[in-house]
Amino acid sequence: MAQQLSFDLPAKTALGRDDFFVAPSNAMAVALLDPGFSWPSGKLVLTGPAGSGKTHLAHVWASQSGARIVSAADLTEAMVPELATAPVVLEDVPQIASDKSAQEALFHLHNLVLANGFALMMTGRAAPNLWGLSLPDLQSRVQAATHAELQPPDDALLAVVLAKLFNDRQITPKPDVIPYLVAHMDRSFAAAARIVEQLDRLSLAEKRNLSRPLAVRLMSEDRSVAGETRIAGTGG
Repeated sequence: MAQQLSFDLPAKTALGRDDFFVAPSNAMAVALLDPGFSWPSGKLVLTGPAGSGKTHLAHVWASQSGARIVSAADLTEAMVPELATAPVVLEDVPQIASDKSAQEALFHLHNLVLANGFALMMTGRAAPNLWGLSLPDLQSRVQAATHAELQPPDDALLAVVLAKLFNDRQITPKPDVIPYLVAHMDRSFAAAARIVEQLDRLSLAEKRNLSRPLAVRLMSEDRSVAGETRIAGTGG
């Protein structure tokens, strides 16, 4: 039975391990989250582009390990002692790059979680050396973590992504729509989410089934807008 993919999207959130489609672009990250694997440093940094499945995999690992999931932007010093009594997931750590108090709280949480013998996962979009944390001791500890990167999708994964996004919106496109989109769209999860949203809006507005001609029209309009933007940006 084929596995399916879940994303950080508001529609029909599914965060179980069986909902995640394993492909070459994410296989190493999935392997590092296996319950039988111990991270050498006791900590892992999980990175990848928007919508690539970081939140999904964080929830999978949390359900297996009993970890607590906290947004880095919400972390305070007062939360540290209680959080450090179990494994922890800190999401979107780069968001606190200019927040000294949140970084100090994470620094203390990092040290206490590991001292208590628990594991720590941190997530962000870019590679950890690009997080730009202003607290040098914290930045060095982040970079010392095991790093798992979710890569941009290949054709097979992108097709599954589109199918999942359409399904979340209860849309059944014509069979030739997804192959056309895969061949002509930007290779990113963010582009897939944007295109599906625009096609949904367009088909509803025109009260038409989601067909290849509709997809061709949308992609042509997108290319025209992109071309106009590039011309406008060249200056005179």
